[in-house]
Amino acid sequence: MPVDIKNFLTHFFVTGYPLIYGADASIILATVAILFVLTYFKKWKWLWTEWLTTVDHKKIGIMYLIAALLMMFRGGVDAILMRTQLMLPNMHFLGPQHYNEIFTTHGTLMILFVAMPFIFALFNIVVPLQIGARDVAFPYLNAISFWLFFFAALLLNLSFVIGGSPDAGWSSYPPLAGAEFDKGPGENYYLLSLQITGIGSMATGINFLVTILKMRAPGLTLMRLPLFTWSVVGACILIIVSFPALTAALALLLIDRVAGAHFFTMLAGGMPMMYVNLFWIWGHPEVYIVVLPAFGVFSEVVATFSKKRIFGYTSMVASIMVITVISYFVWVHHFFTMGAGPGVNSFFALATMAIAIPTGVKVFNWLFTMYRGRIRITAPMLWTLGFIPNFAIGGATGVLLAVAPADYQYHNSYFLIAHFHQVLIGGTIYGMLAGMYYWWPKMFGHRLSEGLAKHAFWWFNLGFYICFMPQYALGLMGMTRRIYTYPKGLGWGPYNFIATVGAYMMAIGFVLIVANVVYSAFYGERDTTGDIWDARTLEWSLPSPAPHYNFAVIPHVDRRDAWWVMKQERKEGKTTLDLQQEPIRPIHMPNNSGRPFILGVCFFTVGFGFAFSWYALVVLGFLAVAVLLLVRSFEYEDSHYIPVEEIKETEAAYGRL
Repeated sequence: MPVDIKNFLTHFFVTGYPLIYGADASIILATVAILFVLTYFKKWKWLWTEWLTTVDHKKIGIMYLIAALLMMFRGGVDAILMRTQLMLPNMHFLGPQHYNEIFTTHGTLMILFVAMPFIFALFNIVVPLQIGARDVAFPYLNAISFWLFFFAALLLNLSFVIGGSPDAGWSSYPPLAGAEFDKGPGENYYLLSLQITGIGSMATGINFLVTILKMRAPGLTLMRLPLFTWSVVGACILIIVSFPALTAALALLLIDRVAGAHFFTMLAGGMPMMYVNLFWIWGHPEVYIVVLPAFGVFSEVVATFSKKRIFGYTSMVASIMVITVISYFVWVHHFFTMGAGPGVNSFFALATMAIAIPTGVKVFNWLFTMYRGRIRITAPMLWTLGFIPNFAIGGATGVLLAVAPADYQYHNSYFLIAHFHQVLIGGTIYGMLAGMYYWWPKMFGHRLSEGLAKHAFWWFNLGFYICFMPQYALGLMGMTRRIYTYPKGLGWGPYNFIATVGAYMMAIGFVLIVANVVYSAFYGERDTTGDIWDARTLEWSLPSPAPHYNFAVIPHVDRRDAWWVMKQERKEGKTTLDLQQEPIRPIHMPNNSGRPFILGVCFFTVGFGFAFSWYALVVLGFLAVAVLLLVRSFEYEDSHYIPVEEIKETEAAYGRL
């Protein structure tokens, strides 16, 4: 092989680590297997027409969910590798550079490519059905958002085997992430993948806020909205206001790296602290972007499985909006030690502590809802009950970190690691898993196995405590985060060993969750009622899974818990199904389109070109984006009507006519 080509290939592909060669082999095998299955079973056309070109919010939600679980597997493997490296003193399981790359991608994936698609999955699957809408406000844009996220995730993961992963931490502070100290394409991958998925996230925030404000069923006033939908309102406002700060920070750092600017280079007149401020102006609201929808899930689950109206509905709505506002006044607590002075630190300390008040209101309301309720301990309820002590500990340790003088001790220690995992896993992941179990029958028409679900919960929940409780002690003993290894004699070994055992138990829990998904696809209890939990909100008035037009007749709502009220009135003989009272009319729906998928490919091309400074590829990608947008602007036939006969046939097949 010529030397130039050999040098190019060794520079282009990551080499030198056995784990990388294993990843290469697994990527090749998985790709070949997928191509073989699609070809052998002649599923290429099905894949294109049913999924890749779909604008149906329910299918887009399912794709988000699958992507979130896949990314959770990747991020979880990273976590296992890190915990294995720290299991014993003086371990050399990973090299220092490899360790830096893994903890960078672990944090980035878990926040932006697991938590975000998980909440977007539930937005898509639940919100239009809960508000009595047939679709989201901008279905075409919704599909674009998903494909931007998907190809951004692909771009970030590709860095593992091509060019090199980012290694400056998930927050990528300059000057460490600047061109001077981080010369490879890894940091470019990070900046571009976050930028691309950020565009999609902004569009999703706008899309769902408009959907909720403008497309509610008649009579569904704001103060009659289900609490999950209210939590989506709060999350969308946070997305719309906070993501521009991240976009600006990433764009300026990218310009620093590829164009030699000095926005964040102190010796050239720049200011790296400006990046830190911009990052956390987005970063701390991001915590609430992903945890507010989890609060919404818990509200729905507690009310359904306690057979009671949610206690203190008005205070629950108020607490969501108070959290939405206050979360913008806490970002400086991430760098109390920067020397901002007692006045600034005191303000942000008090704001941080204040956010515990509306959060506490929600927890007490869930407890009061359960009080004297007829509680059913199902899988969604288990994850909800498991969340409460987790979040109480995470909240209490958060208040400790909010005390500025104490933060000088805790900052950058393992105490902080334990705290934010306690909040983000104990809050967001528990919430999303509760939501997944709860709405799974609505998505696929069958429920997940309760037995496997309970095994998975206990493995994961016990492993969670065994993993993170020792880390509080490690932080107080002086173990700092981001360390690659540690010597003997510090007393950290036993705690790290126990924490690693807990991480393995959580991994077993995740494997059981995936096993449940596969097992239940074949043997899960089928839902023939559409209302398998005897629930309270409108999505349960539809068959499972819901038809692609959602509602044959848009329901009228005159109070909260609309579906529960309809069921009670029907039992008392006061009313029948609305479907039989209203005439069915043709339904206006958007056409499927392949352009959102192709747009995702184009943005991927732009990102890949920028990562290696191959500007011809960048120009080609941008030109293709411009052409696609131009073609879209001249598209006049982008929707169709579903005829009444087809609707009646579908409803009759469900036994509703």
